[in-house]
Amino acid sequence: MAMKKWLSLIIILLFALGTGLIAYYYLTGPRTILRISTTTSLYATGLLDDLGEEFERRHLGIVIQIIPVGSGEALRKASMGDADLVLVHAPNLEIQYIEEGILIEGEIFAYNYFVIVGPSSDPAGIRDLDNSTRAFQLIFEAGNRGSALFVSRGDNSGTHNRERFIWSKAGLTPSGSWYIEAGTGMSQTLEIANEKGAYTLSDIGTYLKLKKSGVIDYLEIMVSGDPDLINIYSVYLVNPDKVDGVNYELAKKFMEFIVSSDGQNIIDSYGLEIYGEHLFYAAKGSDADQLKAIWRYFAYPEG
Repeated sequence: MAMKKWLSLIIILLFALGTGLIAYYYLTGPRTILRISTTTSLYATGLLDDLGEEFERRHLGIVIQIIPVGSGEALRKASMGDADLVLVHAPNLEIQYIEEGILIEGEIFAYNYFVIVGPSSDPAGIRDLDNSTRAFQLIFEAGNRGSALFVSRGDNSGTHNRERFIWSKAGLTPSGSWYIEAGTGMSQTLEIANEKGAYTLSDIGTYLKLKKSGVIDYLEIMVSGDPDLINIYSVYLVNPDKVDGVNYELAKKFMEFIVSSDGQNIIDSYGLEIYGEHLFYAAKGSDADQLKAIWRYFAYPEG
């Protein structure tokens, strides 16, 4: 009887030792870093953390390094060899790097919508419009009258480029004290607009995240649903033949994961239970040709 107890104890100790060694190796063993430069909205909402954690769980020894910046800077970092792949939402910028051969094997993996948000007092009178161009015209007029403010990200991000697209479509060039170029990410831009009682353009995901957490109390969605406000997210590998020092094989694995059924399910369901609506929609299951046509529309805004 005593012998059985000793054997049981030895088995338990060996199991604990083995588990400890595995944990120790996992915590201190060799690591391979995957560098992802990404638009701030994917990072600020927490979606990329969820995708990254699941990928790391499936690939022990891989550590994901996220570089959250505006899409323009994310693309520049890729061209400099500071990222292995990029997740961005600025088709008019992406196309330049594709044509230069720096970005390869691109895939649309998600989409959501931009919204124009502003103070509940709505001094420009844009609430419930379904035309973003008309909304910007009214904000422009109210701004010049001194009755409204607009905060621009001003950082060459995907959001900033869409804002410029709408101003251009409206035939307007905003300037003056009412037009504030923040040079900040989406979260900070929303906070500035909230503090100043100003309008701004935001992706729906970041807006809902900050609204739910109470960071932005006063901003409300004013304009949504315009086709010009659809927001398409793409993933690209950095071409190892053009850029030195990139980990093409590992980047390819991550891309394959986020466009797989499992990755797409994470994207499509992310935040749905908390916010009661989608922060992002998975590209899989959508009309792929339509998404590509929309991407091309924004990639070549001059026709």
